[in-house]
Amino acid sequence: MLYPIVKRRYLVAMMLLFSAQQLVAQGTLADYQRAQTYFHLNVDKLVKNINLWPQWDNGGLWYKTETDSGYRFVTANPQNGKVSQAFSHEVLAKALSAELGKSISPDSLPFSRFTYDEGRSAIRFKVKENHYSFNLKSEALSRVEVKALPAKNESVSPDSTVKVLIRNHNLYLVNLKTGEERQLTADGVDRYDYATPGSWYQVTDVEVGEQYDPEIDITWSPDSKRFVTYKLDRRKAKRMYLFQSLPDSGYRAKVWFYERPLPGEDTPKMVEYFVFDVDKGSSVRVNIAPFADFLGNMGPAWLPDGKRLYLSHFIRGYQGLNFYVVDAVTGNAQTLFEERSETNIEYQMAFGEVTSDGNHLVWASERDGWSHLYLYDLNTMQLVRQLTKGEYVVRSIAHVDAKAKRIWFVAGGKEAGRNPYYQHLYSVGFDGKKVTLLTPEDAEHEVVLSPNGKWFVDNYSRIDMPTVSVLRRLTDGKLVGELQRADVSKLLATGYRYPQQFVAKGRDGKTDIYGAIFYPSTFSTATVYPVIDGTYSGPQHVRTPRSFARAFRNSDQPLAELGFIVVTIDGMGTAMRSKAFHDMSWKNLGDIGAPDHIAFIKQLARVHSFVDSTRVGIYGHSAGGYDAAHALLAHPDFYSVGVSSAGNHDHRMSKAWWPEQYMGLPGKHFDEQSNLNLAQNLKGKLLLVHGDMDQNVNPANSLRLGAMFQKYNKDYDLLIIPNHDHDLYNNLYFTRKRWDYFVQHLLGVTPPREFQIEVKK
Repeated sequence: MLYPIVKRRYLVAMMLLFSAQQLVAQGTLADYQRAQTYFHLNVDKLVKNINLWPQWDNGGLWYKTETDSGYRFVTANPQNGKVSQAFSHEVLAKALSAELGKSISPDSLPFSRFTYDEGRSAIRFKVKENHYSFNLKSEALSRVEVKALPAKNESVSPDSTVKVLIRNHNLYLVNLKTGEERQLTADGVDRYDYATPGSWYQVTDVEVGEQYDPEIDITWSPDSKRFVTYKLDRRKAKRMYLFQSLPDSGYRAKVWFYERPLPGEDTPKMVEYFVFDVDKGSSVRVNIAPFADFLGNMGPAWLPDGKRLYLSHFIRGYQGLNFYVVDAVTGNAQTLFEERSETNIEYQMAFGEVTSDGNHLVWASERDGWSHLYLYDLNTMQLVRQLTKGEYVVRSIAHVDAKAKRIWFVAGGKEAGRNPYYQHLYSVGFDGKKVTLLTPEDAEHEVVLSPNGKWFVDNYSRIDMPTVSVLRRLTDGKLVGELQRADVSKLLATGYRYPQQFVAKGRDGKTDIYGAIFYPSTFSTATVYPVIDGTYSGPQHVRTPRSFARAFRNSDQPLAELGFIVVTIDGMGTAMRSKAFHDMSWKNLGDIGAPDHIAFIKQLARVHSFVDSTRVGIYGHSAGGYDAAHALLAHPDFYSVGVSSAGNHDHRMSKAWWPEQYMGLPGKHFDEQSNLNLAQNLKGKLLLVHGDMDQNVNPANSLRLGAMFQKYNKDYDLLIIPNHDHDLYNNLYFTRKRWDYFVQHLLGVTPPREFQIEVKK
């Protein structure tokens, strides 16, 4: 009599267990298929009109707008915002079909941009190598000849009377009317020559060696009477190497090299400037001592009178910057100002614009603890006044009107109660008074100003609000009209969940830290999810998306679909906040914001039972690759699984400028924060990934870290992607392996075997 009851209870228990398993199933084939839907190359096809990037002329603006069947070109009247078709797509498609000998749809014309002729009587565009004109009145299509561009080793003066060319490492001047040629320099030699930029990213086959094929780089004065250029000394520059195991042909591996100074090395490429007088055929050296080519910041550029020019450069170690005004006749450089800091001067926060009349410089500086604007008089060479002030961050200068004595700038953090990373457009007078907000919506604003300084397109959105694109008047921000809205209906039909923005207290218990949470579209509070920390703590960057475009197009959402909660957090030390906030990273890249990340994830688990803070993974690329490995090595009891791609694991092996910008010159802190010197701490599961042709972060970084793991008998995994440089974003195999790694080691589930990510056409 007991057996049937026991059997019944057993069956009920098994049914309940089966239901629970169905509820919490994660890392399944169905999850992979959903993740594939949100892979960025696929999810792009589910949205339309995410941003509007206009072209302008005095008659208004025009742009490409996506439709259900393709796209059309429309134009907008800036007086009233009225939108109309830019031309007859049907007539042009018919004409192009006859011209090209194949059927062309009016909804998929074979060009993405065009320009109007003066008066808007015709449009011009390019199809493959041919240029065309389409008359808007007669609707006739004709092929047009376009004046050939100058050869890359020559530059024509603005008045088209002379040109300068490079030959045998020296400069020559050619009169375009008479053909007369004059040699301007004779001391240029191989690796110490004029006007030829030396690319940090140009890789060269060792067996072939450098081929002399110069590209000229000079800057003409507005009146064509002078030009400024440099002489680049590469004679001491050292090389880094790449080993290509899988060349395009043959069976022998190839070795490539590129020039790259390492932090603290005294062998960088050195640059010095010269001003040339066209009429005299003479030159003067700008009396600024040669400096490393990676230290240039602004200029050289000419003032409107053609008699003076300006430039700035950082001091090695990035704790100083000098701004100069140069006399073009004598080469004498007068210091307008010097920036100095006990920590670093962030290169992104040191920028400026000279007024069109050449009388003033508007300069951004963090000298009072926040990025703000300052006005300098270029005639008296004196600071006039600080223009903006307060606990907010000026991020760029959008427009300066010398006649109206007003400046338009982009800033974040000024509006109380809003996300301080949201960008807004403002204006302020030369007197520093009447700071005016021109983009009122509580959102991220991406603006494009008209060249005539009268209008601007404003693309505003949030991670939970698709983009609205509007036209506004620049003087006061008055709304002229709405141009388009993003269409995300197909995206939402997949079950897509908007990411959740959050703010939490940082490590000090008082500083607000911002980030976002990505949930799977199948999210259930009854399921327990491990956490993946998507990281990039590079101090020049803000990883957390603020706009809708970045929110739906990323690597975080596909990972979440596999059965994780994915978080991205901009901890202390990252960009676009106060200087004190940013200074946390100074000589301290090993901090990686981890105290803020860990505090938030633990807090999230305390609040939500569906978050499992005992199973936390982390992934990142480049500086984020350093972060991911460093997290497992410096915080092994919290982070248990990591995927580190293209990581710069020892900053002494990286390009000089980035580590010196944030770590200063090498010292013991470089040793202390090297992942190589922490290898013995590895406890969790770590996958190192690198492209074998990465000329940004040399693959030796990952290989040497792997060697240290072997030294300490630590288990790790290594994936080398053949024939890939630094960019692995579109690599399907790497993406799938990253998915597999977290599913297997963080979920504890066997992933679908050799799942093939398909990119839909």
